Amino acid sequence: MRGRCLGALVAVVGLALLAPLGVASGQAPVTLGGGSGLVVNGATMCTLTTIGNDNRGNLIGFTSAHCGGPGAKVAAEGADNADVVGTMVAGNDALDYAVIQFDPAKVRPTNNVNGFRIDGLGPDPLVGDIACKLGRTTGYSCGVTWGPGDEPGTFINQVCGQPGDSGAPVTVNNRLVGMIHGAFSEDLPTCIVKYIPLHTPAVNMSFNTQLADITAKNRPGTGFVPVGAVD
Repeated sequence: MRGRCLGALVAVVGLALLAPLGVASGQAPVTLGGGSGLVVNGATMCTLTTIGNDNRGNLIGFTSAHCGGPGAKVAAEGADNADVVGTMVAGNDALDYAVIQFDPAKVRPTNNVNGFRIDGLGPDPLVGDIACKLGRTTGYSCGVTWGPGDEPGTFINQVCGQPGDSGAPVTVNNRLVGMIHGAFSEDLPTCIVKYIPLHTPAVNMSFNTQLADITAKNRPGTGFVPVGAVD
């Protein structure tokens, strides 16, 4: 009888010792929102435009199509690059968007990254509107909107961008209006540098134009609503 009790006690103690190991081995969800850094296919650095839900209830995010295409694996910058948290499921090279479907068990969505808030979607900016962006490379910057760009669905404004900022959210009054597409010119610095307070404007893709294309094709992301959107 004593031997049986001792064996049971050993078994219980063994389970108690093993239990914390199981909890510790689980990967905690990473917090992602517009302006967070992404690692695509373990190598390409880009920026998350926004995150929320589509009309299918999927956890959806966006970045630039030139960061990767359908099937590309997405990890969060600063986490283990091998820990895939999402997959690109649709895209359009001409409008430079990629749709990411995230694993809700691995991602905690937010509308506020380092104080940069996205309170919902806004209309395309007008000439003179002050737009702001948050990129994983150059951080936060704001500038005046100059007008439409040469490519369909683009507009030009005086924010800065460098490699890795592709897909960065562009907002007016905390409402998402676009994503960083590229630099307007290679003849000027891409960001303000010391002693040279002048840089090339950025070319931005209209997020409304991108969503219209997604809806027309009934792709993942149709009916997208950013997390934390307010009326």
